[in-house]
Parts: sequence; structure tokens; C-alpha cells
Amino acid sequence: MTAPRLTALATTGHLGLLGGAFLFQAFGYAPCAMCLWQRWPHAAAIAFGVLALIGIAPRAMTLLAALAALTTAGIGAFHAGVEQGWWEGPSSCTGGADLGSFSGADLLSTDIVDTVIMCDDIVWQFGLSMAGWNAVLSLGLAAIWVLASRRTT
Repeated sequence: MTAPRLTALATTGHLGLLGGAFLFQAFGYAPCAMCLWQRWPHAAAIAFGVLALIGIAPRAMTLLAALAALTTAGIGAFHAGVEQGWWEGPSSCTGGADLGSFSGADLLSTDIVDTVIMCDDIVWQFGLSMAGWNAVLSLGLAAIWVLASRRTT
């Protein structure tokens, strides 16, 4: 497969993963902080892919996109480990959250329950959690980006 086709494939893959995240959110699966962190590298990879496809430094853009894919894969793997209890996550969004950051009114409000999404709760799982699938699929996309870079002349 040619470099432009690989680039288009990987860019489309990131569009699918990012679009899927927004679709889950539309169906009521509110994202936690770490879920949101995983979205930014997908957006960056899409931008790098588009730049490569229009001919702006294709090799550099595909390598930057590979780095973005590895970044979101790393965040996803870390998040999946937090969900499984293998290691601790950020105190701001896990079961050990520091309540000192909330005011008295926040603590008494019933609205806060709907606004704080815990990063160590698995809200959807099909073999792997959403974070786990993001890690696996993003690693695959990183491999496609590297292959595209190697085939760029």
C-alpha cells in the first residue's frame, strides 16, 4: 500500500476513534478527565494526517502522527491500569479524590454527583474497557503511521 493510502487509513482510524468517543458521550457515557486526555492526541494525529495528505512535510507529519498515536495509546494503557486497580491514578479523578478542592456548597450540592466522573470506574467493557481498546487500536494506528513514514519518498 502506498504512503498516501496508509496516511489516509490511519487518519480515518483516528477520526473513527475520536468520533466513537463523542458517540459514546452522546449516548450518556460521560467522559472522565483521563478519557478527555486521550482525545487530544487523536485530534493532533488527524491534523498531522491532513497536512501530510496535502503534501506538507509528509514524512515529518507521519512521524508526528505516530508519536500522537503512541501518546494516546500510553494514556489509554495507563487509564486501563487505573481502572483495573493495577496502579493509582490521578487523585483528582479516582476513588481517593481529595475533597479539599470542593467548597462546602459543592459538597452539599446534589449536582456534583453528575459532574465528577471517576477515572477508576469502568463504565463500558467488551473484553477490554474503552481505555483498553483505545490503547490497542492506537498502537495499531501508530504502526500504520510508521509504515507510511517509511514509504514516504
